[in-house]
Amino acid sequence: MPRESKSDRLTRIHREALLEFDQIQSAVREERLQCLQDRRFAVIAGAQWEGPLGEQFANRPKFEVNKVMRAINRIVSEKRNNPITSTFQPKDGRSDDALADTVAALHRADEQDSVADEAYDNAFEEAVSGGFGAWRLRAVSANEDDEYSDEQRIAFEPIFDADTSVFFSLDGKRQDKSDSRTCFVVTAMTTAAYKAEYNDNPESWPKDTMATRFDWVTQDDIVYVAEYYVVEKVRETLHVFRDLQDNDEEYTDAELKDDDGKLAIELRDTGSREVRRVKKNRKRVRKYIMSGGRVLDDCGFIAGPNIPIVANFGKRFYIDNIERCMGHVRMAKDPQRLKNMQLSKLAEISALSSVSKPIVAPEQVAGLEVEWQNDNLENYAFLRLNPLFNTDGSMMPGGPLAYTKVAEIPPAMAALLQITESDMQEILGESQGTEQITSNVSGKAIEMTQQRLDMPTYIYMSNHAKAMKRSGEIWKGMARELYVEEGRKMKTVAKDGKTSTVNMNVPSINAEGESENDNDLSASDFDVVVEVGPSSSSKRAATVRALTGMMQLVANDAETMQVLTSMAMANMEGEGISDVRDFFRQKLVRMGAAKPTEKESAQMQQEASQQVEDPNAIALKGMAEEAVAKAAKARADTVRTIADAEKIRAETVQIQTETGAMGLGFAGPRR
Repeated sequence: MPRESKSDRLTRIHREALLEFDQIQSAVREERLQCLQDRRFAVIAGAQWEGPLGEQFANRPKFEVNKVMRAINRIVSEKRNNPITSTFQPKDGRSDDALADTVAALHRADEQDSVADEAYDNAFEEAVSGGFGAWRLRAVSANEDDEYSDEQRIAFEPIFDADTSVFFSLDGKRQDKSDSRTCFVVTAMTTAAYKAEYNDNPESWPKDTMATRFDWVTQDDIVYVAEYYVVEKVRETLHVFRDLQDNDEEYTDAELKDDDGKLAIELRDTGSREVRRVKKNRKRVRKYIMSGGRVLDDCGFIAGPNIPIVANFGKRFYIDNIERCMGHVRMAKDPQRLKNMQLSKLAEISALSSVSKPIVAPEQVAGLEVEWQNDNLENYAFLRLNPLFNTDGSMMPGGPLAYTKVAEIPPAMAALLQITESDMQEILGESQGTEQITSNVSGKAIEMTQQRLDMPTYIYMSNHAKAMKRSGEIWKGMARELYVEEGRKMKTVAKDGKTSTVNMNVPSINAEGESENDNDLSASDFDVVVEVGPSSSSKRAATVRALTGMMQLVANDAETMQVLTSMAMANMEGEGISDVRDFFRQKLVRMGAAKPTEKESAQMQQEASQQVEDPNAIALKGMAEEAVAKAAKARADTVRTIADAEKIRAETVQIQTETGAMGLGFAGPRR
């Protein structure tokens, strides 16, 4: 069988992609259009009257009192005040792995540099209002000003109108879409912009490609272009090399052939030898740029084994084997429409005259029109009417013929207004008066009330946390392939927002005497863990309040009081207080109440080795040593004196003994 040419392969891929995209569109089109309508309903002025209801109220007042947007703003504000962050933990369960902290710091730096908050906030708002949002991760140049640098970093980019632009394959059943085989990201362009960028004219497209259910070219002079991601299983040969220290390293064919085989030459020159070859299947993602006419660009394999598109759902369901989603608007649309209709009708009634007007014949006000017209301005004591006469000339009874009826509000409308307001509060999760602080109510009761009000937001926060977890997994897979340069200096951001740099893939010797590379992301794997909670500022404020309360319990314990005070000061917020926080942080470390970081430990060791004592301290120390020496000398003299006295006493006893013995000898034996 002849090998497929590149042109034939791209033609086949384009044909298969068009067919698959039509299948996806047919399955989810109605759901996604509802998501779009929900977002329009909440945001765009006048959209709440779109459809048959607006036609029914044509040429009549159409007011909007948007209760839905207020509920959305509350949920979005809750998320922004309690951001979700990603951390990394070693898969082997170790909690003190320094590389995990480095990975998390690199991730935060990429988020900061690419303003990832914009991508997260946009996806979350679209998910809350419509039901579906998304963002992408992309490898970009780390230094665009340096044309000779090929270093890359990972950027987080928003995808706008995700409900009408992001489509995963129908086989992807998991919420994070990690099991999806393909993904389309559709972008609209004007025909002129499309021709200028891709040098392609839609009029030249084959007619059979135009016969699709999706209009790749519209009558409004819009052309759609799609990023098409495909997960492929690539069978690779891994070459296992063993160095002089008996350490094994795996290299792919592509790595060994890169840069004209310099890596293979380096391995040979350093004494490494190939010990075996292993064939493995790997997941790789290939990216294409396509239109309705052809594949515009084969971008090849991208970094990482995952499709770099993150799906963020509001609420998600599978019904009739179709993925369905909704946000906070869907269930509130009918009550909101009903309320707008009632208020508009009420306003129309209120705009009518509030007083009964007399109905008279023209002859009755002939010559008196000015009086009647200016009555509301001049407030006349009375108004005159001309008499009317019968056909026989007799005068008819005086007075107006009749009076207009004052508009009245139907009782059913007043009752319906109250019911509608109650229904909206229940659906949107709001309650009247919940934002008011009532006196003589305990803080615990207020906290429980707030927790009840926050319940509707939990599902959105939980689903956003799943999206953040998936985003961290995609970033991790990309970083393992992009951050590989030996000795590369990269920006990091700590948890407290402080920036620093780290050197990647630095050769070193471990405790066992084996060679390894520090900060080598390819050497280990991590689990992504998301933290849902208050922001750093909120956490610190809560910590200070808790510590202040604890101080009252340990007022008589000076040591514990000192620790709690230092902890409270270390968590204080305010302008220009960072130096004070650092001081009390160091104080806690020196007291042993806080675990020092690697940097703090190294600094303490350096200070200990270079510490210069104060001259006064040295003098006092010398005087103390002199006093100790004198005391020791005095004690030694005393001991020696006592010993001499004991010696003299012993000698005296000995002399007395000898003298007594001699006296007995002179006396001689008795006879």
